[in-house]
Amino acid sequence: MRDIKYIVLHCTAGAQTQSLANIKAFWRSKGWLTDGYHHLISPDGSVNDLVPIDKPSNGVKGFNSVSINICYKGGVDLATGKPKDNRTDLQKASMKGLVLKYQQMFPHAIILGHRDFSPDKNRDGIIQPNEWMKACPSFSVKEWLLQEGIANNPVVIQ
Repeated sequence: MRDIKYIVLHCTAGAQTQSLANIKAFWRSKGWLTDGYHHLISPDGSVNDLVPIDKPSNGVKGFNSVSINICYKGGVDLATGKPKDNRTDLQKASMKGLVLKYQQMFPHAIILGHRDFSPDKNRDGIIQPNEWMKACPSFSVKEWLLQEGIANNPVVIQ
């Protein structure tokens, strides 16, 4: 088994109606041989298992070998093109279930959003919105974990 240091949450940054075939075609157009996430959560809460967790997926460049990547369909306001947390309650429930499962399997793993891997440009110890490389997953993972009562390990990105 891989040494898992991170459980990373993502959004597709597209419509919640995106088909899995279209999402996979996008990855292949980027030249990826492996899917972007281990799991993809649809609006009805169903989970597509894409990559076995003993293999890396293409979630966060430079961190794939030590991460499990969980994604939900959505994350953008289609009218404005801006990031938006539009997870359904069923997506949230499935995401929570996966996070708890992997937290139990990998108790030292840190739960983060993709944007939390952005560089701290001003070195103040906080990754501010103006420092994000991308908005993914379009919500604050830290705040969501608090709302859900899920404990997280101290954040140390290595």
